[in-house]
Amino acid sequence: MSGEPSEPLRTIGVSVPVPDPHAAELTAWRDEFGDPLAHAIPPHITLLPPFPLAPGALPAARDHLEAVAAAGAPFDVHLRGTATFRPVSPVVFVQLARGISECELLQAAIRTGPLAAEITFPYHPHVTVAHDVEDAALDRAELVLRDWEATFTVKGFSLYEHGADGVWRPREDFTFQQ
Repeated sequence: MSGEPSEPLRTIGVSVPVPDPHAAELTAWRDEFGDPLAHAIPPHITLLPPFPLAPGALPAARDHLEAVAAAGAPFDVHLRGTATFRPVSPVVFVQLARGISECELLQAAIRTGPLAAEITFPYHPHVTVAHDVEDAALDRAELVLRDWEATFTVKGFSLYEHGADGVWRPREDFTFQQ
């Protein structure tokens, strides 16, 4: 052994960030609903859920994400209304009314090669607005945001890293090249 510290295991995720002013509004709502993760997880559409990245694997993962982005083209997302994963999971989310198939194709491309892994549930693109809060808060989130909507153009996706403090931070953006 050389005595040098080894690179730690990282937990990464890949997602489409929701842009401001929509992100700020959704964060404020998530905080209002009492979600303790409101300021730890930026509003997003998950493409790769938390993924343990082996030491030394970041360069291959980055190369893979660059290749996926190089083949991608911008698309529009229309967020509209709420739904829930209850009773399976205590989550209320804003639904995608447009951009579903593009997100499905994108996540399938990302989840190959060095980022291949089995998923626990079928992929369902969404933006979480309340998670692991009291049932009354979940009910309120579903009701209050049922008519909420926003539209934006997705020009790429972001790689996030989960910090020791529990906060997800953007590490790098990947822009579509088509």
